[in-house]
Amino acid sequence: MSELLDLIKESRKCVVFTGAGVSTLSGIPDFRGTGGVYTKPWHGLSVEEILSIDCFRRHPEYFFEWSRQFVYCCRDFEPGVVHKVLAKLEETGLVDALFTQNIDILHQKAGSKKCFELHGSPARHHCLECGKSASFDEIAPVVMVGNVPKCSCGGVFKPDIVFYGESLPAGIFELGEEEFSRADLVLSLGSSLTVYPAAMLPECGAAHGAKLVIVNAQPTHLDDRAYRIYRDLGEVFGEIAREIGVLR
Repeated sequence: MSELLDLIKESRKCVVFTGAGVSTLSGIPDFRGTGGVYTKPWHGLSVEEILSIDCFRRHPEYFFEWSRQFVYCCRDFEPGVVHKVLAKLEETGLVDALFTQNIDILHQKAGSKKCFELHGSPARHHCLECGKSASFDEIAPVVMVGNVPKCSCGGVFKPDIVFYGESLPAGIFELGEEEFSRADLVLSLGSSLTVYPAAMLPECGAAHGAKLVIVNAQPTHLDDRAYRIYRDLGEVFGEIAREIGVLR
């Protein structure tokens, strides 16, 4: 663990990529890990179907019912040790940028400022008909009592997250390519590295000569290109947290 912290301290530019695994330490269910939500059908539908834009347009109620326990309750969760450590490392100038696949807003809650959400965020919603915007705090209470949030025009509010069949937010992938290609150290944390194009970013860093450190419970297809591999996020970042004073 001290070796990883030394790598971070010695790096010229450290860029981080995070997935659902970092938020399991906050109590949010994993997606593709053992027993993750992607491994279980919901009312006969795969999660990929529920999270497709075509399905959302036809049956928004499926998404909102499913998402009550994964998206709209995220205000009930607190940042875990990984979120806190990364925020502290950014504050002290040791992490240059953080790109996350997560939509739980916990990195920002922990204090990360240079956080780029590859798959969007539920912080804002927009009506599919007229484009009117609404905040998470306006929408969440409606969803949590079992209703589909609708605009005054009659259209359905959709969270600003990237559904299957939609493109990543404009410019964010290009920014990621630039940041990862210039890094000399890339940390891939809690990600199965199976969702593209986001998963191309750690690959980009490794292809440009960065040392790639993977911390993930399950093997990934980039393990053979990694400089170091760790399996227990809680153990690794718990030790770093103690070393840098995040935990006592």
